[in-house]
Amino acid sequence: MATPNNLPRTVMSILAISGLILGSLWVVRPFIGPGIWAVTIVVATWPLFRMLQARLGGRRGPAVTVMALILLTIIVIPVWLAVDTVIEQSDRLIALARSLPTLQVPPAPAWLDSIPLGPRVARSWNELAQAEPGALAARVEPYVGTAVRWFAAQAGSFGGLLVHLLVMLIISIVLFAQGDIAARGVLAFFHWLAGERGHAAVILAGQAIRAVALGVIVTALIQTTVSGIGMFIAGIPHPGLLTAVVFLLCIAQLGPALVMIPGVIWLYWSGSAGWGTFFLIWTLVVLTMDNVLRPWLIQRGANLPILLIFAGVIGGLLGFGVIGLFIGPVILAVSYTLLKALVTDGDATIAAPSAVAAPAVSVPPPAA
Repeated sequence: MATPNNLPRTVMSILAISGLILGSLWVVRPFIGPGIWAVTIVVATWPLFRMLQARLGGRRGPAVTVMALILLTIIVIPVWLAVDTVIEQSDRLIALARSLPTLQVPPAPAWLDSIPLGPRVARSWNELAQAEPGALAARVEPYVGTAVRWFAAQAGSFGGLLVHLLVMLIISIVLFAQGDIAARGVLAFFHWLAGERGHAAVILAGQAIRAVALGVIVTALIQTTVSGIGMFIAGIPHPGLLTAVVFLLCIAQLGPALVMIPGVIWLYWSGSAGWGTFFLIWTLVVLTMDNVLRPWLIQRGANLPILLIFAGVIGGLLGFGVIGLFIGPVILAVSYTLLKALVTDGDATIAAPSAVAAPAVSVPPPAA
């Protein structure tokens, strides 16, 4: 306990340390978002990186180069192209929303009554069939127009997204190259801070990060790919543009239904009943993938509720912009996992993962 003689020195020391911490955070503030994103990706793909390094004879340099090319191909380029496509084609999206439902809606098919929720869908369908041509356009256009105008208004933010993506890629390359050193430093710090509890907390955080990355990003990529193939085969107008919209909707946890269901309706309206039935079945398969893939992938890493992921995506988007789609769920997932282990399970449970689960980076625990 501080005595009256050294109390001023203690206060000044605390103020000096606090000032240094705040100054450091202010300096690195532009890199916090891309850094969190890079850590998420590196932690999620670290087992793949180690396997790749082993295949290349244990040489880290070539493995880092290959991982950088993979990230550039499957994350940086697709995300940028999707956002850029939506912004550039915002006017076309509004025109497409106006022009899709210009024909008279045919009556609902008879087989619709034989499937779950079919009668309710058939009633709504027949109400539109009895309405004047363009009734659905009048209902849908305000919502589509509002969404597209919001994207257009965020053009400046999206322009900075490319910088964030490039910074994320650079930080990821550094972490891949120096991942073992960084992991030892993190483990040593939390072991000094909280002993074995801190060491186990880092492992739990790594599990949560990997679970979110697999559940959100991988599911979105798979759904987007399958959706784009189906739209191209069925002859849906502007499949590239709509695939970009599907990708953003899947990342935002809204799913591809907002694009694919209107596609099914458009095919039936245009008289292509065969292609409409094909695309309806394709749509059901894609929507089912969302309910199967995401829980399975998330639970492989950590048992996280889907509502938590949804809140993280929406809150991250509002709080951090587009990059928050990725880092929002990770922050909530890590907090949820650690709080659950600390409050509910107690000391015995939080120490258990160190014996049964490998950390994000395989390094020995630091000495006490």
